[in-house]
Amino acid sequence: MHNIIFFLILIIPITGFIIERYLDYLNSLMWSDTLPEKLKGICDDEEYRKTQLYQKDNDRLSFWSSSFNLAVILIMIIAGGFALVDNLARTFSTNAVIIALVFFGIIGFVSDIINLPFGCYDTFVIEKKYGFNTMTIRTFITDHIKSWFIALLIGIPVLGLITWFYYKTGKNFWWYAWGLITIFSVFINLFYSELIVPLFNKQIPLPEGSLRTLIEAFSQKTGFRLRNIYIIDGSKRSTKANAYFSGFGPKKRIVLYDTLQKELSEEEIVAVLAHEIGHYKKKHVLLNLFFSFLITGLMLFLLSVVVNSPSLSQALGSQNASFHLGLIVFGILYSPLSLIIGLLTNWVSRKNEFAADRFVRGNFKPEILANALKKLSVKNLSNMMPHPAYVFFHYSHPPLLQRLEKLE
Repeated sequence: MHNIIFFLILIIPITGFIIERYLDYLNSLMWSDTLPEKLKGICDDEEYRKTQLYQKDNDRLSFWSSSFNLAVILIMIIAGGFALVDNLARTFSTNAVIIALVFFGIIGFVSDIINLPFGCYDTFVIEKKYGFNTMTIRTFITDHIKSWFIALLIGIPVLGLITWFYYKTGKNFWWYAWGLITIFSVFINLFYSELIVPLFNKQIPLPEGSLRTLIEAFSQKTGFRLRNIYIIDGSKRSTKANAYFSGFGPKKRIVLYDTLQKELSEEEIVAVLAHEIGHYKKKHVLLNLFFSFLITGLMLFLLSVVVNSPSLSQALGSQNASFHLGLIVFGILYSPLSLIIGLLTNWVSRKNEFAADRFVRGNFKPEILANALKKLSVKNLSNMMPHPAYVFFHYSHPPLLQRLEKLE
């Protein structure tokens, strides 16, 4: 049995890599030396050329980083690298929970370090080349240190408890793990902007003025209670403009990047926020959260069915049947189902984006949102004509032209 599993955990990552490269190839077929007719009036020839160059540079980086990571995974599987790390972790303790924490700590830390050069190249070469990066090396390093701190602060108790549940309750562990992850997810959704964001960015309330007056007037008009409107110093890291909505109930807040104020007019900013309010009014936030809970429950149930099999650990070259090795194998075997779920999730997300746009069309000025979307797409060098297959696999938002068509 472990020979079959060994074959599957080799072929699944390879197949995923081939599919990704084929999708990139299909996307490249959409490129043109001249400005496509459909984009005339949205961007000029130079902006379109720059968009393609940006896309090509990112595709090359993606190819080399994914090739490198695929090679690492295959070597770890074939040469027994995971079993080696397992043996190393066992030298620290005989306690199964501590062994699992050390195992994943080593894997996570080494993975982050070996991928650091790709992150540096993306930030300080590609993003700088196209005028996006404003991050200093010091900020880049401190961001990484803070990310490790958060990973340890959150990962140790959550992973430790899940592992402990498994060794205490056996196959029934998934109920307890599901409850823990659900509570944790709700907590993060409520307090993300208050606890996590301040570690990386400064947030200040949007000051009194015409913009706040327009936002509050629209909120009142649509029956959306909103007191928390914040400006975040996104320009500390990038010139790209953005806005997001977080939390729910009394903790809901709208956050505007300071770069957004530089790129859009006040009416255009209200249109963007109207779209976000549309998501909330149509309960997309809560429905997405509920759906993620169901998916998590399904994943944990399937894990509980197979993780006890010694064949999973044996497929990685270890005779020590353990939860953490089984979890590694399950993560790979689960990938095809995860892909299917991801396709469904993206499809639903794209429909929700259209629904939020319709909310703007019914409650604000659709032409203003259309102008804002055009500006943001050009400013951020977004691929405005992606291949339909690439959209199907990867896009959580509809492409620009489809959104503009629906807003007319």
